[in-house]
Amino acid sequence: MKYLQSSISLSLLSIIILLGSCGPKRQVLLSPDSHIQVVFEVVDGVPTYAVHKDSKVVIKPSRLGFELKASGKLDSQFKLLGANMESENTTWTAPWGPDKTIVSNFNHLGIRLRHQSTGILIDIAFRAFNDGIGFRYQFPEQNNLGEFVILDELTEFSLADNHQSWWIEADYDSYEKLYQSTLLSEAKWVNTPITMRDKDGLHISIHEAELTDYAGMTLQQLDDRPNTFVSALVPWADGSKVKGSTPFMTPWRTILITDNAAQLVESNTILNLNEPNKIDDTSWIEPMKYMGIWWGMHIGTETWVEGDRHGATTENTKRYIDFASKHNVGGLVVEGWNSGWDKWGAKDAFDHLTSASDYDLEEVAAYAKANNVELIMHHETGGDAEGYELLMEPAYKLCQQLGIKALKTGYAGGIYPRGEHHHGQYMVRHYQKVVETAAKYGIMINAHEPIKATGKRRTWPNMMTREGVRGMEWNAWSDGNPPSHTLIIPFTRMLGGPVDYTPGTFDVMLKNFEKERVAWNADDLSQTRVHTTIAKQLALSVILYSPLQMASDLVDNYIDHPAFQFIDDLNVDFDESKVLNGEVGEYITVARRSGKDWFVGSATNEKARDLEIKFDFLEEGQSYEVSYYADGAKAHWLTNPDDYTILKASLRKGDQWTLKLAPGGGQAIVIKEK
Repeated sequence: MKYLQSSISLSLLSIIILLGSCGPKRQVLLSPDSHIQVVFEVVDGVPTYAVHKDSKVVIKPSRLGFELKASGKLDSQFKLLGANMESENTTWTAPWGPDKTIVSNFNHLGIRLRHQSTGILIDIAFRAFNDGIGFRYQFPEQNNLGEFVILDELTEFSLADNHQSWWIEADYDSYEKLYQSTLLSEAKWVNTPITMRDKDGLHISIHEAELTDYAGMTLQQLDDRPNTFVSALVPWADGSKVKGSTPFMTPWRTILITDNAAQLVESNTILNLNEPNKIDDTSWIEPMKYMGIWWGMHIGTETWVEGDRHGATTENTKRYIDFASKHNVGGLVVEGWNSGWDKWGAKDAFDHLTSASDYDLEEVAAYAKANNVELIMHHETGGDAEGYELLMEPAYKLCQQLGIKALKTGYAGGIYPRGEHHHGQYMVRHYQKVVETAAKYGIMINAHEPIKATGKRRTWPNMMTREGVRGMEWNAWSDGNPPSHTLIIPFTRMLGGPVDYTPGTFDVMLKNFEKERVAWNADDLSQTRVHTTIAKQLALSVILYSPLQMASDLVDNYIDHPAFQFIDDLNVDFDESKVLNGEVGEYITVARRSGKDWFVGSATNEKARDLEIKFDFLEEGQSYEVSYYADGAKAHWLTNPDDYTILKASLRKGDQWTLKLAPGGGQAIVIKEK
């Protein structure tokens, strides 16, 4: 086993000494602050782990193991051969936020097991942080195991009680679902993260970290053991789950444990379980706001396909570039720029090198550069990962030649080769190839229809953001996302990493171009709309963190709109973030700092709220000018979403405000030094 290289602290030495009384079959690992405890045991040959927070049981004894194609079940007949403990307490700097200075402080327990009948060696690494734990399996290089196929991973998560839970149904191809809020017993089969709250307010979230060459993990509740999940991996087309050879490591299985909901959002544990940055020069990786020739296609005023209503024309793109250049918007994504959209769903449909007949890529790229706007390339694959890999190198080389350093990928549709899934090992390997190849050509990635976020941005900081959520577009052609949806995302999906939700729509009723709309993905457009107030749209630009943050509306809806000044002022290159309050599905207030400026976003669900916040995070003795964009007195997401007000004020450290949020509303605040 490759053990962590770091010095052992005095506090950890005391833990090691205590282990002598635990016997060779039981090992105990404490978090640095000693509040979280992991207990590993081998009982009658069965390896288990349990997790406590102080005197409270979080995870009851839960089994560990695998079923291999050639070796059968490896979940009993184990002998503990050895254990070691180490610790780390370091600080590292991220190339971009939401926090650039990150502390990694954990204690580490390494376990070596031997399966008695096969002789197979399996290592298990546990890490305990002050806000959660991670553990992973490692198959060391050995004579008893070379190439192998995993049929099932048998990891269990046995929760202590029937907690309140927020989750989406398991799906091998999409995370674009509304969250359900139920008791844990009703969550039969779920994607991760799944977040829970116990009766005393303790918050727990199960997910994974460093998913690199493995199948995505779903969780299936056992029928005969209430509130106990077992890992259910997404299969290959042939039914197997994972293919590998020794030495081999699984992703980390993560369990965040915090005293309140806000602390969940502030956790860096999943990020810290990923390997350090592998890109030597990150100077080209830059957060930015962006706009898009995109929303018009979703609401049905434009098309991706060439024709009279084609959105991606040279003329239209230049119009967007002009607006972006004047209003401090750093980038523009153009969907439908290339040939192949008329062949949607076919194998090898998309050409990522050839422009549509009414779009001059070289002219547009030069115009964007002259106006200091980054042209963001768009590569839709229609799910044809196999075909995309053949074009990837020349397409990325073209981007490099044109000075394009950001790329939005898309995989809407069934995966080619047929039978493979978006979340299976085949596609996990594909997504990994994309981000590594993009790094070689100096390209930042915004992935849509992706594999889940698992902290990959630490190792590959050009992996900027991804969709993997039921985002803004659903409001254009479905019953939409209810006001509570965006108040669940920070406590669930976003625990894995940034989200390209694409907020910033001002025409929330979708009435400004109602006559031009043509249904393409729905039978009836009459009820489609965005389920927020305008002020909440601004607030979500801060709350739903993405280093590539979209202003999603049509440019026509932004021209001369006073509220756009907030987006103009917003600097998404954040240095520091604080969650001032929050409850899952109810409300949240987040403050983020860029240089000396602070930006605050606060939002609520369907319920109107008065939220007290104290500005104790500001600099002592400094006076600040404040612009705040608030719901109007009669604002309501359903009946009066356009009612908002812009106010000015002065502010000092320690001042306390009451934020008044309308139903489905929010408030966005810009704080600048005087």
